[in-house]
Amino acid sequence: MNADRPRLISLRNPWFTASAGALSLLFVFSAWVGFVWLPSAQDDALFKGLLNAICSAAGAPRAWLGEASPPVPPKAPVSSVVLTPGMLEGASAGGSIGRGATLALRCTMCHGARGVSAANTPNLAGQYAPSIYKELRDFQSGARTSAIMVPMLAGLGDQDLRDLSAYYAALPRDSAPEMYPAPDIVATGSPMRNIAPCESCHGAMATKLGAPWLALQPREYLKSQLEAFAGGSRHNDISAQMRNIARNMTPDEINAAASYYTQNR
Repeated sequence: MNADRPRLISLRNPWFTASAGALSLLFVFSAWVGFVWLPSAQDDALFKGLLNAICSAAGAPRAWLGEASPPVPPKAPVSSVVLTPGMLEGASAGGSIGRGATLALRCTMCHGARGVSAANTPNLAGQYAPSIYKELRDFQSGARTSAIMVPMLAGLGDQDLRDLSAYYAALPRDSAPEMYPAPDIVATGSPMRNIAPCESCHGAMATKLGAPWLALQPREYLKSQLEAFAGGSRHNDISAQMRNIARNMTPDEINAAASYYTQNR
């Protein structure tokens, strides 16, 4: 009886044949997904083509691929501002605050005579100078778009932007924030969704260079900017930090964050 039974590893064994066939199909399918379909879906030229995909999977440096993998330009302009602690050291020297006050006369209709807006535009009084300077530069370069801000900044030079930043940073803020309990998204974020707490960059817990002070800002402005980051229509955040955070936030969390910073005024 044992002589008639097929060996375990034999093509005569239907179970072995079926298992080997299924494993072979799985291998072919996985290779097609990993080396054909996924590379073709990537925008980065580093993954284009079978050779590039194999080299990338093997950890080959980009330089080994030579001219076959040039860097892919971004789909939209991104911020080119390099933030350093000393980037605006001279902005408040030599009377630039006074000159900035003169330049700011064109800004009063939207941002208020003393940098406090009566509309849903950002309050600039007391805002960090590097934050203001970066946004102004981004408007000029096209990294951030606005039908109002772009023409308003036309013709202004780099020193003009520094003077404006110094002037608004020197103005007193609207009022001392009255701190309310922070919602979870602001105080702790959501680590499992790669969402850092807002306070880790925008004040209270810590401040990151270039990150604006959010307290006192109009709710609708904050909400619209978070939604713009989430949808990708605003893309001047360095290394896509805000886009990665905002797209993982729920509408309720966006509303909670905007309401929290608005009521702390």
